[in-house]
Amino acid sequence: MWKIAERIKASGLLGLGDKGYVGLSEVVFCPFKGRDKPWWKKQANSEHTRLRSPGERAFAQLKNWDILRRLRCCPQRAGEITRAVLVLQLREAG
Repeated sequence: MWKIAERIKASGLLGLGDKGYVGLSEVVFCPFKGRDKPWWKKQANSEHTRLRSPGERAFAQLKNWDILRRLRCCPQRAGEITRAVLVLQLREAG
């Protein structure tokens, strides 16, 4: 429907997904599943989490503020608000 993996690939970027997206595409990296992983898989999962966490916090902030549920404006404006919240979240974390 949204073809997000294809859009990521077409733009030349890489994506970070959660375990639900394993196998989606070669450009969407996901953490390793399972228990008793070797140290290098644990380290890779730790780095994956570190890279994804700012975006996860920003989405949690958006949900907490209920911003997107109450908007009565064009979708582009919603995107601008979302980007602004992400910038503020990254600034606060940095």
